[in-house]
Amino acid sequence: MLPGMTPTRLDSPRLVLASASPRRLDLLRQIGIEPAVVEAADIDESPRGRELPAMHARRLALAKALAVRARHPGEFVLAADTVVACGRRILPKATDAQVARECLTLLSGRRHRVLGAVTLIGPDGRQTHRLVTTAVTFKRLSAEEMESYLASGEWEGKAGGYAIQGRAAQFVPQIVGSYSNVVGLPLYDTAAMLRGLGFIPGRTG
Repeated sequence: MLPGMTPTRLDSPRLVLASASPRRLDLLRQIGIEPAVVEAADIDESPRGRELPAMHARRLALAKALAVRARHPGEFVLAADTVVACGRRILPKATDAQVARECLTLLSGRRHRVLGAVTLIGPDGRQTHRLVTTAVTFKRLSAEEMESYLASGEWEGKAGGYAIQGRAAQFVPQIVGSYSNVVGLPLYDTAAMLRGLGFIPGRTG
């Protein structure tokens, strides 16, 4: 080692993001956090019978974190799940234009909730959990607005059939709560969770 160089801790716990979502990765980068590993949990995300939106979001965030931590023991593992809820109903991820149309028809002219559940497991196995709720109001969509949005394809794979960070922003006159939660990860809460378990935001890996 050359004089003046600081030794590198090869055993320093890294941050593993248990998600395949490019939006969550982009959000973490927005606050200066670059996960060392990004790995999808690959679990069944189907709601259980009579499962309420908050319970569903919490269960999936924990399941994702545990699944990925089994492959990365001794690391920080961060997982999240975002649920769009209209009343007690959990809206699906839009897999085709018809599902997106059904979601947007339900949301049109109404206020709904976006529930973001976050689970963080520390290197020592400690767990911390948060559930963040954001209220989102949609304008009443005209037939032309509906068809134009469906034609854009932006809805594909999105919970509730829309992406607030894209063209759908024009349909949202008001949100109450965390904007980043609607995009896919509540940044304020996530940063606080990381600090609480000893991972310093702004550090790479």
